[in-house]
Amino acid sequence: MAIIKGHRFEIDFDDAFPQGLVMVGEVSPDNEYQSREDKASGRPVRQRIDETTGKRQWKAAVTDPSEKNAKRASFEVTFLADVQPVPTTAEALPGMRPIELDGLTAEPKVAGNGEFKYQSYAFRARGFKTAASGGNSKSARPNTNTAGESTAKAA
Repeated sequence: MAIIKGHRFEIDFDDAFPQGLVMVGEVSPDNEYQSREDKASGRPVRQRIDETTGKRQWKAAVTDPSEKNAKRASFEVTFLADVQPVPTTAEALPGMRPIELDGLTAEPKVAGNGEFKYQSYAFRARGFKTAASGGNSKSARPNTNTAGESTAKAA
């Protein structure tokens, strides 16, 4: 049995991003390319529509703190929703906020150039999870070793 190109695998947020994600900037519409001629003729900008779900596409730049390779740590997540998703957490620094995604899917893809290609994923989500209260989420808990001891460094 073959898996067709473009198949999206559902994945739990904590499995995909054990240390969570940090959103950099804001969520914005994922617009179709508009040529110089289109702009000159006054054609309106059109937002992309997901072919699978029929929902509007939105995008946000994120950083994965658990990624060791700096060039692969930052990427875009595509949101599939009728209205613009709104983050549920406060900013930790100006323009940066920790986030958790709801309805996360991963689509395998090949990234890189020439002989430096590698396995990557296109991540899509329905929106943001509500902010965890009391640290119920794995990504909100401190790191622990197999004995259950905290691995966080003391100040």
